[in-house]
Amino acid sequence: MSSSLFEVVSKKNSETTPPRAASAPSLVVQPFTRGQESEVLSFLEASPLHTVFMRGLVRDNGLESPRNRGAFCGCRDGEGQLQGVALIGHATLFEARNEAVIRAFADEAQKQANIHMVIGQQQPVELFWKSYVERGQQPRHVCCELLLEQEGPIPVHESVGALRRATIEDLDRVMPIQSQMAFAESGVNPMEVDLAGFQQRCARRLELGRIWVCVEKETLTFKADIMSETPDVIYLEGIYVDPSHRGNGYGLACLAQVSENLLRSARSLCLFVNEQYTEAQQFYSRAGFTLRSRYSTIFLEPRSARTTIGT
Repeated sequence: MSSSLFEVVSKKNSETTPPRAASAPSLVVQPFTRGQESEVLSFLEASPLHTVFMRGLVRDNGLESPRNRGAFCGCRDGEGQLQGVALIGHATLFEARNEAVIRAFADEAQKQANIHMVIGQQQPVELFWKSYVERGQQPRHVCCELLLEQEGPIPVHESVGALRRATIEDLDRVMPIQSQMAFAESGVNPMEVDLAGFQQRCARRLELGRIWVCVEKETLTFKADIMSETPDVIYLEGIYVDPSHRGNGYGLACLAQVSENLLRSARSLCLFVNEQYTEAQQFYSRAGFTLRSRYSTIFLEPRSARTTIGT
């Protein structure tokens, strides 16, 4: 794989400030262990919007948990100072202070066989990929996505009475919809490749009260998932409106109501939308979301059997 991949995905990257270049210092990448959560969260909080997913996992599960679906690693310089944090696994993400740290994380990621995707701001991901691909693995699919943020709810003119937090009884309604959405984005259906694991993840999200739904006449008409929750930013995913309820303001009313509720406990909400989905972008713009950055998600060809941030 050559760098030509990013001749397409890096053109619209004006919002992203690339990590500064660095000489090759003595860098060491090591896994974090239980008890280092405060150091990791302190490092990541310097960039709260871009690290919301990693911070949410640490807050929910700690640094060592199978629920993270990967290993949290730190990159330290010769003086032992933390220069980067990465989650390397099913979804691989990182926060790094210079290019050398990104290359170090790419080298570490090449040792793992369970990586399904790499996601991050476009220029850092380009730097990561240039180092990672030298060892030979090819991308299966590349998505360009927009990171949107909402800092204040739009007025809710009419409440949707059926909107509520989902319960475990909604599992059979939620799973097929979420699976279809994952397949549309990644090309992998989690209900086909990892049914038990996918069911467990959806069930846990329901048990934590992190899915909002509307159900009318036994049909799921609206859904929104809280993928990561921190005191300052809440990351939403899996927002769905039933086709029979689109184009009439129903989805906008539901999302506005969810936003109003969640923004009582967080400074902002964020979500991703595929750069090609112009109608979805217009929908989120009407809901009060603003473009903050452009991201790239690289889905990898598997090196071993594995499943498909979230699903």
